[in-house]
Formats: sequence, structure tokens, C-alpha cells
Amino acid sequence: MVNFPFQRLQADLSALINKTSAGERLPSEPELARRMGVSRATLREAMRTFEVQGLIRRRQGSGTFVVGRVPVIEAGLEVLESLETMAERLGLEVTVSDLHVESLPADAESAAGLGVALGTPLTRVRRVMREESRPVAYLVDTLCAETLKAEQLGADFRGSVLDFLLKRGEPLKVSNAAISAIAAPAPTAKALQIQRGDVLLELVSKLYHADGRVLDYSSSHFIPGFFHFHVVRRIRS
Repeated sequence: MVNFPFQRLQADLSALINKTSAGERLPSEPELARRMGVSRATLREAMRTFEVQGLIRRRQGSGTFVVGRVPVIEAGLEVLESLETMAERLGLEVTVSDLHVESLPADAESAAGLGVALGTPLTRVRRVMREESRPVAYLVDTLCAETLKAEQLGADFRGSVLDFLLKRGEPLKVSNAAISAIAAPAPTAKALQIQRGDVLLELVSKLYHADGRVLDYSSSHFIPGFFHFHVVRRIRS
């Protein structure tokens, strides 16, 4: 039996979410807080657990909607592969939307990430990956224009810059990634249809050419409830 007030609140919210059909909107925060007998701040803290699991999603100005349970992409990070390859291997279907390909000069961050001079011509590829109609990841790749020009991505581009480079025969060597949990910045939150400040899993990666150059500097933002990443670690002999 649940005895602690916060646990009881989460249990009550879980019951409400479970009996609400996917796509339906939950009562407003003031109404839910009144019904549950808690402050709005306590209610938001309890609801964040269900957001991280991907069971509910808040939309600015529209309310909180039940998402329902969805397939989870679970993969190890020891082998470099694209999100599309992961999904295909697991029998899931993902699609790309909101594709933006732009040419721009290198700013301080991208110049440092790619190891090039400020103002170097770059190509940036931004897109949202969806499972069915739901946004699950926001991906941004930045490359030197001499490596990839905007017009080289044809109509058959499925969203993976990595797969594009591999298909082209680029001799890729290794990828280094920094992994962290972040609060969603406004542009990313808008792309993923979540609230600014919601928790996301971020991977910032450098993909290296066989000659040692950084070929692709990328950032990937994942809604945690849709992804389980793991790393196999060996005991030092």
C-alpha cells in the first residue's frame, strides 16, 4: 500500500494516465492540482516522471496529452550506427520531418568542433525523427561545405548523414561522443513539441575521417522515454 503523499500522488496520476486514451488531453494543471489536493509545483514535479517515460507530453498553449506506450529503441553505443539502422534492426519504422539544409559560415562553436577557421563555409543539416507521428529525436549535423554541399542531399535522403557518408565510401575512423542530460532549449523544445526546460538526452559527437580530420560535428537530442542506450564495459586485465 502506498503511504507517502508524493508516491500516492504519482500512483493517482498513473491511474489517470492509464485510463486516458492516447491523444486525449488531461485536465488543466489548476484543475488537476485542485483535484489531487496539491500545489501546481508539486504536481509538475510528479508529472515530470511520466514525461521522461514518454507517457505524456506537454504542448505550449495546448495542455498535456497522453502519448501512450510506444516502442523503445534500445541499443549499445559501442558500435557507431545511425538511428535509422538501429530502428530497422529492431523492426521499428522511423521517418524524417522538418528537414532543413543550409549553408553558413563557421561560428566559434562549429569552428572549434570541426577544427577549422572562423568563417569557413559549412553545411548544416537539421531534422526531426519521428516514430509514427510522434517526434522522438532532433538531430543536427554540421560539416565543411567541401565535404557536403546542400545540393548533394537528394530526394531519397532518409535523415542519416552517417549513412550518406558511408554509402559514398568515405573512410571513416572513429566517433567520440559526450553524453549528458540537458534542459531543452527553446528551439529544440519547439521542434520536439515539448516544453522548454524538459529533460533531454544529448549526444555531442565528432566523427573522424581516416586522415584524422573531423568530418562531422553533430548534436543529437533524444526524448528519454523512447531511447535506452547502454555501454558494455570490460574489466581491465
